Amino acid sequence: MNKVHIQFYKTKHSEFILGSFDNKLCMLDYRYRTMRNAIDNRIKAGLGVDFEEQDDETLQSTRIQLDEYLLGKRKIFEIPLLTVGTSFQKQVWDALVKVPYGKTLSYLELAKNIDNERAVRAVAAANGANAISIIIPCHRIIGSNGELTGYAGGLGVKKALLNIEGTGNSALTETMNMF
Repeated sequence: MNKVHIQFYKTKHSEFILGSFDNKLCMLDYRYRTMRNAIDNRIKAGLGVDFEEQDDETLQSTRIQLDEYLLGKRKIFEIPLLTVGTSFQKQVWDALVKVPYGKTLSYLELAKNIDNERAVRAVAAANGANAISIIIPCHRIIGSNGELTGYAGGLGVKKALLNIEGTGNSALTETMNMF
């Protein structure tokens, strides 16, 4: 059976699970998120794989680029991605990748960007099912009232990521201590 190589990667306040398959990143997710089993099972079933704890070049590159991002030194990731989900989820994730660094959108705006304004709740669910956090920037999606809403890594982490990108209210130096 094919294997997804996984590694656990801990920053100061967040622990991630990274996964690669066929030299592509298929997972950069929060290790202890509430949907952990559902995400893992979707990837295993969608690719017909099991997980194996093993490092590889894709995971090494991901750790380097993630560290650079968290230090405010990287705005664009250069890692080949492999998304595993429904066609609708992939449509939402493709739209998320187009949200520029340092910008935020509401769930409604994201739904409009995929020409499906009435699918706000489905867009929010797809956003929450994202297994490649940060690179597919679901943290850039906020409520229509401008408030931060749910995030797999927690609202504190979401706020810190937005602060790194200059869209939050706190100073960048405060957020650096979080990671």
